[in-house]
Amino acid sequence: MKVIVFATNNEHKLSEVRQILSGMFEVKSLKEIGCFEELPETHETLHENAVQKAEYVKEHYGYDCFADDTGLEVATLNGKPGVYSARYASISEGDWKAKDGDHDSEQNMKKLLHMLNGKENRSAQFKTVIAWLVGNEKHLFEGIVTGDITKERHGAEGFGYDPIFQPTGYDVTFAEMSAEEKNSISHRGRAIQKLMEFLNK
Repeated sequence: MKVIVFATNNEHKLSEVRQILSGMFEVKSLKEIGCFEELPETHETLHENAVQKAEYVKEHYGYDCFADDTGLEVATLNGKPGVYSARYASISEGDWKAKDGDHDSEQNMKKLLHMLNGKENRSAQFKTVIAWLVGNEKHLFEGIVTGDITKERHGAEGFGYDPIFQPTGYDVTFAEMSAEEKNSISHRGRAIQKLMEFLNK
């Protein structure tokens, strides 16, 4: 089975991707290739960050690999938190003041619900961009799922903003879905599907 390196140590992402690619590819994490440092993410777009992370692994460890960057883009917040989704709570904004420890999913959700308090338009989209580097080639794959931000948390599955994101056409959040159901419609699942189709050519 062909080995692919996924440039992440996020166990949730790794589990999702391994499930999607099960039986087709052996997916190794950064830890499994001896990479324990934090990968750089210094750009202002998901595309640039995904490429930057993949290039770092390629340059320092020599593996063909893929990396992703994911953002939640909320319409009424002009696309925020976007590229800053993972550390949204650490950014002081309006009457929200960053505190030590505001780097986790609970605080990120708490801030987002605070910023949307009283707003009628709660439409949003999750976007994942995957950068695949093999040899001297670079390929980008994008997956998007639209939905709405709920007014309170629902469900205990998934991770990140899953308990407050309800995809279009469903009456449950990502966190109320099974892993299989979520992966079949999610932004990451759609981006991975495009990568998989490319690799199978």
